[in-house]
Amino acid sequence: MSGWLNRIRSGRPEQPMQLARYLPIFAWGRGYGGVTLTNDLVAAAIVTIMLIPQSLAYAMLAGLPPEIGLYASILPIIAYALFGTSRALAVGPVAVISLMTLTAASAIAPPGSPEFIAAALILAFLSGLILIVMGVLRLGFLANLLSHPVVSGFITASGIIIATSQLKSVLGIKASGEAMPELVRTLVEHAKDTNPYTLAIGLVSTGFLFWVRKGLKPLLIGFGMAARPADLVAKAGPIVAVALSILAVIAFDLEAKGVKVVGDIPQSLPPFTVPAFDPELWQRLAVPALLLSIIGFVESVSVAQTLAAKKRQRIVPDQELIGLGAANVAAAFSGGYPVTGGFARSVVNFDAGAETPAAGAFTAIGILLAALFLTPLLASLPIATLAGTIIVAVLSLVDFKTPRAIWRYSKPDFMAMAATIAVTLLVGVEPGVIAGVGLSLTLFLWRASRPHAAIVGRVPETEHFRNVKRHKVFTDPRILTIRIDESLTYLNARWLEEFVLEQVSEHADLRHLILMCSAINGVDASALESIEAINHRLADGGIKLHLSEVKGPVMDALEKSHLLDDLSGKVWLSQNEAFQSLIRSSDAEDNAPLSPDIMGPRGMI
Repeated sequence: MSGWLNRIRSGRPEQPMQLARYLPIFAWGRGYGGVTLTNDLVAAAIVTIMLIPQSLAYAMLAGLPPEIGLYASILPIIAYALFGTSRALAVGPVAVISLMTLTAASAIAPPGSPEFIAAALILAFLSGLILIVMGVLRLGFLANLLSHPVVSGFITASGIIIATSQLKSVLGIKASGEAMPELVRTLVEHAKDTNPYTLAIGLVSTGFLFWVRKGLKPLLIGFGMAARPADLVAKAGPIVAVALSILAVIAFDLEAKGVKVVGDIPQSLPPFTVPAFDPELWQRLAVPALLLSIIGFVESVSVAQTLAAKKRQRIVPDQELIGLGAANVAAAFSGGYPVTGGFARSVVNFDAGAETPAAGAFTAIGILLAALFLTPLLASLPIATLAGTIIVAVLSLVDFKTPRAIWRYSKPDFMAMAATIAVTLLVGVEPGVIAGVGLSLTLFLWRASRPHAAIVGRVPETEHFRNVKRHKVFTDPRILTIRIDESLTYLNARWLEEFVLEQVSEHADLRHLILMCSAINGVDASALESIEAINHRLADGGIKLHLSEVKGPVMDALEKSHLLDDLSGKVWLSQNEAFQSLIRSSDAEDNAPLSPDIMGPRGMI
């Protein structure tokens, strides 16, 4: 055993080291020492304090008993520590995934029922399987189907829905609905039933948590505390709110006055659970599980990459899929529900000094101890306080600055973002995700089918060619150069034919047409067929087609076709060489005494 460990520490390329590709623990575990252990333990203690109330709150947001939030924060974290590549990502229940779980499982059974809990387990299991399969097949790029504006819009809309849905707990009334119209309607209908004691606890807790988030750190710094410790103490604010609200409930017997509390939470280890195998139920939950997987992965990998960049580390997206998949499978077999990497707790983990995923494993141990020994203390915790915790957490996700910036930068992207927000708010979470994916793909296809192209000419006294609409350049009525700024595929092949023939029809004296290929990285079979058609049509009209600055891989592909044999013109190494040579040959044909390079700008634009 010691010899095997020595081989790992020595870094020799033996069998154990090959496992590091799939079990990153073999990579970061080699240099694990006392200092790293201390830093990870401190980070774990701080994240555990933060995670206990969050886990309870997010489980209730998902329509599940509060202890399930604790269970989802134990074994899944350990699984990610074994298979994940981020050294700071903290995995567990998060607001958006909890809302999506509620939406999907509510279509199966009423929240909190045994059938609802069974559906949540199946969602975690299916999501885990999907993520693992995507990781094994290296399909992490599929997450790119969701553009940044769409993801940002979806998270903003989800944050608004979540915050609104928690108002019922702050007011102590009943309300329902998965979208804003129904939520607002039921809140207004039952507003007359507001419990004043619940409202007082909810408002005080929420206000305190907002102040802790913004005002406690400056106050502590004013008293002489260093910035980093002050920030970490401020992050532990929810524990203070939890403790004070529990004391208030007990001291004033608020439960007897209608204040709803969490109630008894089982003191136990996470149970061993097996997701029910029901083909019909699995089929109904397959699409929601896929959406959960994509949203969870996009959110998690964004956080992981941001934190890794700060320490010049890197993550492996495909291995992250496996790590998150393992975490969700672990949740399914330990009484949990779907999980992913959370932004807030990951930032706290990073700021607290976590150096390896072992910090997550230590956090899991802390949550486990809380589930075994601290749950009796939480029986009198007001649900209104948990609602305040959720509201404060999710409102940080609501971003109204990004839409304004995107509106200035790209109107199509803004329309996709606005549509995602509108569909999510008015119809629901799942339709919002589907609409976002559809809009992202539609926008991509629309852009790809209409690539940017420019008529270019030579900048005076240089060998550079630029857009005639932006620069003063040399042109020649007998020569037309079109620069295509996109790879040529079946999406834009027909557009290419129409664009070229339209430009040719506007140049009566044209003899040579040059396709400047410096920005073309690929030509597929459909585009090749279009270029061949262009070549034949131009030849029929007495115009030669030339190619310039063709990249090596593109040329390799073209050499396997008949295009180069049938090309009416030539393939030129540089655009300047093509332009100069064709001008001279045209002048020779016209018996012109001097070329425009000698005489000056014949076609100054």
